[in-house]
Amino acid sequence: MIREGDKIKLKTGKIALVAEVLAENEAYIADIFDDKSGGISVEQILHAEIASVFVEIEQPVNAV
Repeated sequence: MIREGDKIKLKTGKIALVAEVLAENEAYIADIFDDKSGGISVEQILHAEIASVFVEIEQPVNAV
């Protein structure tokens, strides 16, 4: 299940953040990052356009 705030990778290779779930497993509004221009575009995307979802893993920092 993809939720608001999830970081995703589109099949185009672009990275995006889900801003709103319009219909679960169907459509979303996403902030899509453009590597070339450094800009962000807000677009509606379909579930079929998503390649993967990033999973956050916490790693402890060793104090020196």
